[in-house]
Amino acid sequence: MIGIIDYGMGNLYSVSKALERLNYAYFISDNPKKLKEANGFILPGVGSFKDAMHILRETGLADFIRASVKQGKPLLGICLGMQLLFEESEENGLTKGLSLLKGRVVRFPGATSSGETYKVPHMGWNRLIFRHPSPLLKNVEEGHVYFVHSYYVNTNDQEAILASSSYDVDVPAVVGKGNVFGTQFHPEKSSDIGMSILQNYASIVEGTVNK
Repeated sequence: MIGIIDYGMGNLYSVSKALERLNYAYFISDNPKKLKEANGFILPGVGSFKDAMHILRETGLADFIRASVKQGKPLLGICLGMQLLFEESEENGLTKGLSLLKGRVVRFPGATSSGETYKVPHMGWNRLIFRHPSPLLKNVEEGHVYFVHSYYVNTNDQEAILASSSYDVDVPAVVGKGNVFGTQFHPEKSSDIGMSILQNYASIVEGTVNK
């Protein structure tokens, strides 16, 4: 069973509906004691990195997430939820993240090296480019997925970038290391590709339970 972590800044409805379409059991909670019952977690997110981390720290959810990952339970961060997995973000001043993956969240510059401007946020459908094999991407074909974000992850850990997308810069679109995964795009809004990724994540959770 997947626990969707509710900290007041996630698109809980669309994520939960996607899991319902997959006929996969889930529950939504903001209570670490309740969330302990889950075999794996989804950390959705929209809004400000700084605000999100403040809530996660104040509620004890940040420590709970780190402890659960250390215990081997899978975690999938979505959009802002993916960014929170990293060490820090420059959004609204430097803020420490969950530090489950190495890297810093930075803003799109909004201008190319030649001075041409482009729209920020990065909003709409963009193509995935696979970089490394992963059970999260098993039997998933390269195609277009749906993004909405003004910040992206800058990381030197190239092995953690499972798939990227291009928006003037290379954007880590799918990340993963050990039992920690993330998608910068919204899989629940990304048609068959997104649903396949969520199905694979559910299989990862089940595989962890059955070991």
